[in-house]
Amino acid sequence: MAVGIYLIFNGNCREAVEFYSEVFGTVSDEIMTFGDHPSSDYPLSEEEKKLIMHTSMRISGDLIMFSDAFPGSPVTVGENVSIMVTSKDMEELKAQFHKIKEGGRVEMDLQETFWSKCYGAAIDQFGVSWQFNHEE
Repeated sequence: MAVGIYLIFNGNCREAVEFYSEVFGTVSDEIMTFGDHPSSDYPLSEEEKKLIMHTSMRISGDLIMFSDAFPGSPVTVGENVSIMVTSKDMEELKAQFHKIKEGGRVEMDLQETFWSKCYGAAIDQFGVSWQFNHEE
């Protein structure tokens, strides 16, 4: 299991990632945009399709992940950090998610996505944002 930091931006993620790449002398991993998403459930403008859905980079050996907020769902600076739990153990991941969501709020229930067999997001009872991702 691994735990990482996920930073969410209001449309300027690409600029932030380029800045951090320069500061720390590293490069980001592959950039997935909202336009790369295979679902047509959410109609997006051409500009919104260019926003970053996910990328990551290693800074001093640790993985930091980045994305823009989903179009129409802006984040408030200070509330734009999420803790990402990644695990190969599906049952452990499910158990942790169900405990975190008690007394909190589910943002996306555990489900299969195009990038993971099991992904979910919740805000715990203390207001901390968590994401859970199964990794093969």
